[in-house]
Amino acid sequence: MKHTIYFNAAQNMSPLKDKSVDIVVTSPPYPMIEMWDNIMSNQNPDIKSAFEANEPRKAFELMHQELDKVWAECWRVLKEGSFLCINIGDATRTINGEFALYNNNARIIQACEKLGFINLPNILWRKTTNAPNKFMGSGMLPCGAYVTLEHEWILIFRKGGKRVYKKTEEKEARRDSSFFWEERNVWFSDIWEIKGVKQTIDNAPSRDRNASYPIELPFRLINMYSQKGDVVLDPFMGLGTTAIAAMLSERNSVGFEIDLLLKPLLKDILGSVSIIKANTLISERYKKHLTFVDERIKMKKEVKYDNIHLGCKVMTSQETDLTFHYMKEVNVIDDKNDLIIESTYYLDRSLKDIPISEKRV
Repeated sequence: MKHTIYFNAAQNMSPLKDKSVDIVVTSPPYPMIEMWDNIMSNQNPDIKSAFEANEPRKAFELMHQELDKVWAECWRVLKEGSFLCINIGDATRTINGEFALYNNNARIIQACEKLGFINLPNILWRKTTNAPNKFMGSGMLPCGAYVTLEHEWILIFRKGGKRVYKKTEEKEARRDSSFFWEERNVWFSDIWEIKGVKQTIDNAPSRDRNASYPIELPFRLINMYSQKGDVVLDPFMGLGTTAIAAMLSERNSVGFEIDLLLKPLLKDILGSVSIIKANTLISERYKKHLTFVDERIKMKKEVKYDNIHLGCKVMTSQETDLTFHYMKEVNVIDDKNDLIIESTYYLDRSLKDIPISEKRV
């Protein structure tokens, strides 16, 4: 599989042809979250001017107008029937003595529907936290405290109607990319409880924080709304979590990152992906399913079908052709201008034994 990162702003994704992408999974800069003020002001100086003039609502709108350009490009490059998945958090902020909520999710839904996207049921990502306080403000006194936001949104959009599978090989690839019955029951819930990740960046010359999501989040979305061999796009690549999830899912990926100073770090992260760590995640998925089957059998509940490829029982006939493979190698192919990486897989190896050797660049 091929993974390419372009180091330029996603408002213009000219390297990508029209209708060349199968799914977008991304988390943009969150408007009105202070850590993103400078990056967004660099793209439009009027944003900085709005803050200086104590006009936060104007700044909020100008920030979203920059994101609107990215969603328009996503519309252009996505195929009919493909999905746009956006992780976004709302913002709370005090400016000029006024504390207010800024509804990023509602503003993005408005923009994407205007482009023609169909908004499907969204997901609430409830981020587990160790913080003891569930409020902001004046403690135990009424009328002066505010609830703390403990969730973010995963907005789900589709371009046009359902994806059509006409050719035999397309139908076979779809069945090959199915997921386990018990995974479906968790993934297609409208509330996800996934622990967040550290948001500090080590050895980055341009900034010390990022907005990375845990790999479980893009991994689920990629497997829910695409199939093997598809092209996954992340217009805000950051530290490459979406690309790694695409590797684990046997998809191709393409990304855009505006911060050229992140290139050496991205090369190190993606070009040196630990094969052992990646294959451990794949093995855990398989073992989790085996545990589910064992527990179901112990309770004398039916597990009716066999998956001969994985060597295990499955719940439905749609799972009988499901396959996934251990990663073999990850190699940097080119890093002169863009960053191009290739991932390969063990296609004939049992999931019962994790490969113990790994090749790193």
